[in-house]
Amino acid sequence: MKQNVGTEDAIKRWNGFADTYSEKHTEQGDLHKEVLLNPTLFSLMGDVKNKNVLDAGCGEGYLSRMMSKLGATVTAVDYSPRMIEIAKGRTPKELFIHYKLGNCEDLSILEDKSFELIVSNMVIQDLANYEKAFQEMYRLLVDEGSFIFSILHPCFVTPESGWEKTESGEKLHWKVDKYFYEGAYEQRLGMKEKMLLFHRTLTSYINTLIKTGFVLESIVEPKPSTDMLKKYPSFEEDFRCADFIVFKLKK
Repeated sequence: MKQNVGTEDAIKRWNGFADTYSEKHTEQGDLHKEVLLNPTLFSLMGDVKNKNVLDAGCGEGYLSRMMSKLGATVTAVDYSPRMIEIAKGRTPKELFIHYKLGNCEDLSILEDKSFELIVSNMVIQDLANYEKAFQEMYRLLVDEGSFIFSILHPCFVTPESGWEKTESGEKLHWKVDKYFYEGAYEQRLGMKEKMLLFHRTLTSYINTLIKTGFVLESIVEPKPSTDMLKKYPSFEEDFRCADFIVFKLKK
């Protein structure tokens, strides 16, 4: 766990990790996105055709491209300059996605009530000031607009969480610790890289959303479908513990 660090430190780390991160992404994202997150996100989005959509924290842009192919008018922001470069390079010109460099904590580059739908996929835990990010999402949505976001499940992915294993490497159970700690901590994502994440309790997330003015419509803890298990049998272990949680809110 790390004190006195903020989003700027997280930006530097993600910028340095961008190429390695993007190498593992197909047009469906990485495996966890393909198996768990994408089916949930698109089921909550519904029909996006002709909607003005913001991809808030687009990374290398796979989700922006998927939504654009379904007919959405997509604006995509990310706080990593290198991620934006990669996203632009991977996007065919005919998709007309508007990529912008921007931190979700302050998107003053975008006008009030510009979007009918905002999707933020695995981003909010990378921001020190999540309260300000929620306020920005609220500002940018039209009345009755929807905000959908996914994060690491705060009840299970905590500082010092992980598998307890036997000496031979067999997974016994998932260990959770430091749940009520709120603040920055490091988590290894690559072979060497440690990303900076910001943990909060589920109570803090939900109460902050309500305080911001959002109405909670749905919460989903994604699990693999039968079809996905046939394709990727190793995801059977995801029935033991939830990795992610997805929220749908209305302004």
